[in-house]
Amino acid sequence: MRSRRRLALLLLLVAAAVAVWWSVGHGPGADAPPAAAPGSPTEVRPASAVGPLTVRRVVDGDTIIVLRDGAEERVRLLGIDTPESVQPDSPVECFGPEASARTDELLSGRSVWLEGDPTEDAVDRFGRTLAYAWLDETTLVNRVLVAEGYAHEYTYGVPGVHQAALRAAEDDARDGGLGLWSQC
Repeated sequence: MRSRRRLALLLLLVAAAVAVWWSVGHGPGADAPPAAAPGSPTEVRPASAVGPLTVRRVVDGDTIIVLRDGAEERVRLLGIDTPESVQPDSPVECFGPEASARTDELLSGRSVWLEGDPTEDAVDRFGRTLAYAWLDETTLVNRVLVAEGYAHEYTYGVPGVHQAALRAAEDDARDGGLGLWSQC
């Protein structure tokens, strides 16, 4: 009886090891590119990113509301700044409505994964979660908005983990006269 239990346990362990080996070498993402050097447009979403979280609403170009554990959570996208479109007692800035519309187009009704930054606080003085937003394994929304000219790189205090990629994207957008770089 003991030998049968040991054999069953051994077979179970071998099956588990084969399943892990198979998923690592052959499962989803096996053909995905390896994580690239910082600044590369082929960066990969880190395993520490939280999600998927449903985007409930886009507030403006760099602020969204997601649903986490049944509650709405306001998120300020890290490393970027978009022109203002809804700030109380402030005029709408050049390209603000366009930036807000692009963020809405990218995120409304979609799910995101949120990545914090160890160089930044988890929340800002307004109580918003500070995070990078990923649409999938390789699409960093923050970088898309900068690369398309809807936002510029914004460093607050210490450079963030995606600063180099965001600065490179801004340089390319500015050089190409994209978005706000051609309008404002």
